[in-house]
Amino acid sequence: MGFESLLGNSRLKENLANALAAGKISHCYLICGPAGSGKRTLARLLSAAILCRGAGEKPCLKCRDCRKVLAGTHPDVITVDDPEKKTVPVDRIRQARAELYVRPNEAERKILLIPRAQDLGLPGQNALLKVLEEPPGYGVFLLLAEAAEKLLPTVRSRSTELELSPLPEDILKAQLRREYPQAEASALTQAAAQSGGFLGRAKDLLGAEPDETALAFARAYAAGDPAALLRVLAPLEKSKRDVLAAQLIAFLALLQGALVCQAGLPETVPGAREIGARRDGAALLRAVEALKKAVDYLQGNVSPAAVCGYLEWALR
Repeated sequence: MGFESLLGNSRLKENLANALAAGKISHCYLICGPAGSGKRTLARLLSAAILCRGAGEKPCLKCRDCRKVLAGTHPDVITVDDPEKKTVPVDRIRQARAELYVRPNEAERKILLIPRAQDLGLPGQNALLKVLEEPPGYGVFLLLAEAAEKLLPTVRSRSTELELSPLPEDILKAQLRREYPQAEASALTQAAAQSGGFLGRAKDLLGAEPDETALAFARAYAAGDPAALLRVLAPLEKSKRDVLAAQLIAFLALLQGALVCQAGLPETVPGAREIGARRDGAALLRAVEALKKAVDYLQGNVSPAAVCGYLEWALR
């Protein structure tokens, strides 16, 4: 079976398959890519491949270990995270370090999966570095990060980096047609264009309905009303990082949808037509760039309050 269910990324999949066939397994993989790029899909498949006991190409996706990994129930795949905290607590890393030195329950290896490696913080990365320098022979780390540059060079130097690439447009649109057969072609085209080539992001754009906050943003920005815009953004200053990120992406979809409407195409994001009718293209492009910067700032660990403050200034 192998890694076929991960779309695109042919060279990466080929290199992994060859290494696994030769019995070469790194003690630490650093899987990098933006939200929606397939990091979790690759981590799940790679975990299955590492623990797979089936014959032939790995992962076979049929043996007991593969099935348990895919179901999220394998006792030797341990997720290291605390979703309620902005930064993964260093105590959780120390606990995981101790867990790693307990031999595997069922498989020949034990995998520690860190889905927010960029949120480890300096103490967490230093705690992780201690075990990366002298790991037990059966231990494997899977670190998921939006960008390798957000980790210490000493952590990166002890990892095998796997960088996920955007999908070719034809592959992305074909998959979207399979998963959203009732969607209009224009909606699929717009989602593909706005996603940057990443399937997860395109699916979020297609599946998400603008909430009241997004609609309030649309009305405030269309009217060019700084006070109304402030009333939308100020409450978001206390949001959790992932919640604010999703909201900013919804705002970005509205503005990009407004540009699409100005080009004479159908509205695919509710609220976008009103913005397009009341703001000129140059203003929309500036606002799009401001929102993209805001998302980058948020991913770079700038606080939600500071990001909202920047937007209040940039969009006024």
